[in-house]
Amino acid sequence: MHFSSFIPNRMKTVAAYGEKAFCGTFSKDGSVFLSSSQDDKIRLYNTSHGSFMEKRCITARDVGWSVLDTAFSPDGTCVIYTSWSDFIHLVNISSKGVESHMALDLSPLDRDFAIFSVTFSHDGKEILGGASDCYMYVFNRERNQRTLMMDAHEDDINSVKFADESSHILYSAGDDGVCKVWDRRILDEEDPQPVGIFAGHSDGITYIDSKGDGRYLITNSKDQTIKLWDVRKFSSSEGLEATRRAITNYRWDYRWMAVPKIVRNSRRKLKGDTSVMTYRGHSITKTLIRCRFSPVHTTGQRYIYTGCGTGAIIIYDVLSGNMVAKLIGHKACVRDVSWHPTDVRIVSSSWDGHINQWDYQGSDNPQDSDSDSEYGPEQSGGRLVIINVNGVRRRSKRLKQQGQARHKRHHAEES
Repeated sequence: MHFSSFIPNRMKTVAAYGEKAFCGTFSKDGSVFLSSSQDDKIRLYNTSHGSFMEKRCITARDVGWSVLDTAFSPDGTCVIYTSWSDFIHLVNISSKGVESHMALDLSPLDRDFAIFSVTFSHDGKEILGGASDCYMYVFNRERNQRTLMMDAHEDDINSVKFADESSHILYSAGDDGVCKVWDRRILDEEDPQPVGIFAGHSDGITYIDSKGDGRYLITNSKDQTIKLWDVRKFSSSEGLEATRRAITNYRWDYRWMAVPKIVRNSRRKLKGDTSVMTYRGHSITKTLIRCRFSPVHTTGQRYIYTGCGTGAIIIYDVLSGNMVAKLIGHKACVRDVSWHPTDVRIVSSSWDGHINQWDYQGSDNPQDSDSDSEYGPEQSGGRLVIINVNGVRRRSKRLKQQGQARHKRHHAEES
């Protein structure tokens, strides 16, 4: 199969909110885009055949501060969302009439409680959540009750995932800097023990993405790195202790402090780090920024892409570890980014309140966008795409020509 090497390079703003955008993902078939923001609204857009048109706006319920995470059901008929609340909220979006809201009670022990990460099982029958109380939760939709409440981590759980379509293997990670692997077939809720751990980050983990093959996964971290892991290479107790010591030594808060030089410039590998590859060049600040594998259909999962605290989208080559593209188009951090499953199209969600869409235009050399946008020229066009080939950074062809023209004018004036 031929996989496109084209990386989206042309940007336009497709939606603008008055508040920060937190979540944004395509449905499994790419026909719908789900967006949530701090205005308590969940918006659904029709994205079939290259379009981006709002089709429904849902007012979220029981929201504390913001909607924190969202997810589509595998069949696309429902969405779930979470906030600072005891409940996961489920909305049936298949009907065109009145919205059907259901509050799924997790009955946590803590009063100050939030689900930071939520996802459906591959058959849609169960919902997995990771919470601020260090517990993992499973809610069974058929039985309409919580079926698992497990003390899993030493700090907030920021991300949870099913490893593959079997839904037997779970991943979890959080502010303790460790990613854990759980097998539900041998899990004891009273004394939960992971089948393995991944240690090597020196700060909290913000997000997990599974490659879907039951073998590889990536984690994004406040230590300003993404790490690639192989489930056949778990970390030892030495790695776990090294991660604990590293996190204890940090005294900065990524939510409002600049990244310390010692963190930004660190290339030190912790003892017991069993990661396959480490990717550096993006910034994790202000919020729980997401990272993902690129789609199978158009890229063969050859890339890893992530949001960035600087307002960029960063794309890495999986095998080499090199940064291959930096898409610049936002004025605040990009918290979420989603690559269309079958089109060469990326949609980014930013704290500047904008939803930007990137598609591919032109030749293999990246071009700056000349596109028009209903939100005006200041929100579209003129966005630099930096490509890094074999570690050498080069500008887009049009910007290079503009620079040469300025140099000629300057030289003529001096003469």
